[in-house]
Amino acid sequence: MRAQSATVAGVESPPATEAILLVGGKGTRLRPLTVHTPKPMIPAAGVPFLTHQLARAKAAGIEHVVLATSYLAEVFEPHFGDGSELGLHLEYVTETDPLGTGGALRNVVHRLHSAPGEPVLVFNGDILTGLDIRELVGTHRRTGADVSLHLTRVEDPRAFGLVPTDADGRVTAFLEKPQTPEEIVTDQINAGAYVFTRSVLDTIPAGRPVSVERETFPGLLAAGAHLQGMVDSTYWLDLGTPQAFVRGSADLVLGRAPSPAVPGRHGEHLALPGADIAPDAKLSGGSCVSAGAAIGGGARIDGSTVLAGAVVEPGAVVRNSLVGAGARVGARTVLDGAVVGDGAEVGADNELLHGVRVWCGARIPAGSVRFSSDQ
Repeated sequence: MRAQSATVAGVESPPATEAILLVGGKGTRLRPLTVHTPKPMIPAAGVPFLTHQLARAKAAGIEHVVLATSYLAEVFEPHFGDGSELGLHLEYVTETDPLGTGGALRNVVHRLHSAPGEPVLVFNGDILTGLDIRELVGTHRRTGADVSLHLTRVEDPRAFGLVPTDADGRVTAFLEKPQTPEEIVTDQINAGAYVFTRSVLDTIPAGRPVSVERETFPGLLAAGAHLQGMVDSTYWLDLGTPQAFVRGSADLVLGRAPSPAVPGRHGEHLALPGADIAPDAKLSGGSCVSAGAAIGGGARIDGSTVLAGAVVEPGAVVRNSLVGAGARVGARTVLDGAVVGDGAEVGADNELLHGVRVWCGARIPAGSVRFSSDQ
């Protein structure tokens, strides 16, 4: 299989103009944040996380984005509409049965306008990255690849699939999560953003579940296709857990993670218009307080996200935690590495530590109770 390259010698290649964004996952690892909200729509640094991805795509020259939706699909279009406010043309395709990453791509290709040899950007709705999108597309065009993959390096790759490459960056294998030191042949992992030559997308089987990671990519490699890896070790974070999501939001506020969609200047915290914050409350570490939320006197919010309509009562301490929409945290309560779901109430004088999750609508009475996921 050979890509139909649009590169012309001596002429700078134009950027890709189309993208597919995979936003259909249920976000099981993020519960209870995803009980009422699909993970790409959870606010990060004041806006739905998807807004940051779309804004970065726009800045890289993308004009048309097809959103592959499934779980709570009905919430995307009412918020983003046709994309004109972001300077994009957005379309939505909903899969009725789970199709996997490859199946989801195949399910939306009929909405693309690119010619067979043109590049199409594909990215996932739960990865926060500083990837140079234009460079990935440029690498794809220069090398004449069928598929180009964003790779990143990690210190401990045991939880990831490994992607070794040769001296020219060409992918040589796809290795499942290594179990022994001898199996760790590289620190390069699949970072979840790709450029496909349009014609390759058309070869993915239709109407059944397909995994690009386990079926499409290994199958293409076995068939002799050219899969190119581009290592980009700028900021990268998988937002698949509540703790990672909170960290990603804080990094956006602090400017460690790039996004043109952060509403305001980078600083120690971000308070959206309509937030009610007591003069002696202290916000730090990239904390974000949404519109309609209230922070009481003497409260300390560090590296945390407080969503719309939530209340943090006087003297409470919230560290590296997320307080869901309409939730309430009682006076003098301490949250550290915790998540309080939408509409939940945590009474005064409690401690919720080390990954504790309070389900949406739950009630925890006051009383100096200590909860930890370590217990």
